[in-house]
Amino acid sequence: MRWLVYGCKSGDSLVFHFSGHGGQVRDEDDGDELDGKDETICPVDGGYIRDDEINEALVRPLVHGVTLHAIIDACHSGTVLDLPNLCKLKKNGQPEWKNHSPVNGAWKNPSGGQAILISGCTDSQLSTDGIGDEQLPMGLLTYSFVTAAFFARQMPTYVQLLATIKAIILERNADSRIICKLPAPLCSLVRKVVNFSGVQEPQLSSSHKFDVNREHFLL
Repeated sequence: MRWLVYGCKSGDSLVFHFSGHGGQVRDEDDGDELDGKDETICPVDGGYIRDDEINEALVRPLVHGVTLHAIIDACHSGTVLDLPNLCKLKKNGQPEWKNHSPVNGAWKNPSGGQAILISGCTDSQLSTDGIGDEQLPMGLLTYSFVTAAFFARQMPTYVQLLATIKAIILERNADSRIICKLPAPLCSLVRKVVNFSGVQEPQLSSSHKFDVNREHFLL
């Protein structure tokens, strides 16, 4: 993370992608979390990295004119960069910005630059992994993001990108309709137990609010 942002200057476009395990731990340090929990990512060599540490390493060093896109494909990843603005898609597909600033007033913004996070699910949800074939396995957000961003016929706006990612995730989860190959009474029972409405919800958060309906996604 520090290598990525070191020496960044105006005009730079930075990308940080993590696909792996994520979790939550009690916020015992600064009291900046509304739910009292820090979000984490888990590196391959063990332990975890808190969202406070990620924000300090990746976000705050960004100087004016630098843009960082982070794609975090992990459980509990909704606000793992601790960015103050969260964009939600309402049922009618329209975006709505929500204030997600730290409750203790802690400074989490860049030094003039912009950070944008696309995460696989909300802070309280789990992300699906194991998508793809044996040669190229990947998490569901990674699969959906690559499909939506790089196989689109034209450069999508951020709303179009988020909506397409969401649609692909819903479609892949709908493949679990294999359940309905079970006998009808058992299928009905399983559907009551399995909450299909709880499918992971991709998130977009940013250090600054911007017109996600007009601005096109560009790395």
